[in-house]
Amino acid sequence: MVGTTLDDYEWRYAARMSGMTASEIRALFAVASRPEVVSLAGGMPFTAALDYTELARLVSEMLLERGASAMQYGSGRGEQRLRELICEVMSLESIAASADEVIVTVGSQQALSLLAQVFLDPGDIVLAEGPSYVGALGVFAAAQAEVQHVPMDSDGLQPEALATHLDQLRRQGRRAKFVYLVPNFHNPAGVTLSEDRRDAIVELAEQHDLLIVEDNPYGLLGFEQAPGSALRSRSAKRVIYLGSFSKTFAAGMRVGWIVAPHAVREKLALVTEAQVLCPSAFNQAIVTAYLERYPWQEQLKTFRELYRQRRDAMLTALSSRMPEGVSWNVPAGGFFVWLTLPKGIDSKVMLPRALAHNVAYVPGAGFYADRQGKSQLRLSYCFPSPERISEGIRRFAITLEEEREVQKIFSSNRDTTLNESPVTKPAADRARYSAPGPEVA
Repeated sequence: MVGTTLDDYEWRYAARMSGMTASEIRALFAVASRPEVVSLAGGMPFTAALDYTELARLVSEMLLERGASAMQYGSGRGEQRLRELICEVMSLESIAASADEVIVTVGSQQALSLLAQVFLDPGDIVLAEGPSYVGALGVFAAAQAEVQHVPMDSDGLQPEALATHLDQLRRQGRRAKFVYLVPNFHNPAGVTLSEDRRDAIVELAEQHDLLIVEDNPYGLLGFEQAPGSALRSRSAKRVIYLGSFSKTFAAGMRVGWIVAPHAVREKLALVTEAQVLCPSAFNQAIVTAYLERYPWQEQLKTFRELYRQRRDAMLTALSSRMPEGVSWNVPAGGFFVWLTLPKGIDSKVMLPRALAHNVAYVPGAGFYADRQGKSQLRLSYCFPSPERISEGIRRFAITLEEEREVQKIFSSNRDTTLNESPVTKPAADRARYSAPGPEVA
């Protein structure tokens, strides 16, 4: 073997592992859990808002009534009663589905992994919004797929840009396996796909024989209006729908689901049984008890109001403290604000300075597969109190001011590769990716 390595098992690994690295910012986020740090980074639901006395009663009753089955292996597709209740949850977004169409997963992250295993070979094309959810990008990269971003704006993914992209692929003799979307209160951009664009995208999918993967963990967490109609409600043939209880109940349950056309569903069932045999029967039983006996729709109202107050605190702080040249969106729900810095400031380079000021965020480049997003970042308002959010933005403003001063001093020696096109990077470099972690969920 040529060369040396500190890993005695290097030659045994699959080829795909050569591009897999730990997140470059994960070590930095190790300090974010310290009490003095205001973390505006992770998308953690505020689970302290749940009634734990009532939940303890429900879990106790569940164990007494069906503890033996909850402690046993279950169905690879998930428990029948939970799948029925999931259909009731989806009906709030105009989805008409039966329990037979639902497969329960270990969070929607496993659903993404299942889709990658079923659909993606090395070199296959996946279309995704730019920016896109970092956990999905990690899954697609692990499958050695090529992610191509389609622009989005304040109304979500642009259908005209998608049409152009699909036409270009057709002229090249190539096709995308699917387009991946987070249509409601997008992670990380915080925007929502407009109703007319939903219609246009489904129509494009019909014209181009394209599958749509609709990832919807935030759809029931809107602040101003009732949930809109899902893409899946427009087409059962073209849309594969992913849902999760991580944001609307508890992330620690790790219970999600996938709804897909029959032929696809059969393949997904085979793969999930090979991966995990079956999702946790115990966790499914808890979620079932929650949906049957807990006032979960009232709990959603509590979550929505809590997150709305936190969003307002962040927007107020940003408006009062951000200098000229900084812009951000106004999310109508969900967890995130997407912020754009003045030209030339790299949010990843600035992160250590922010952590020194005891505030954390997620740099924008991690939400792109092609090195865009250097001047962008994601702020999360879901977990800290409004007071902590205001303090965090104050610290962030100090960080930004210091970074701008440094930029002025060293502007003449600025790194000319800051805005380098990803096309100029070596192919092997572009193939490397960071495994996502809970700190950027």
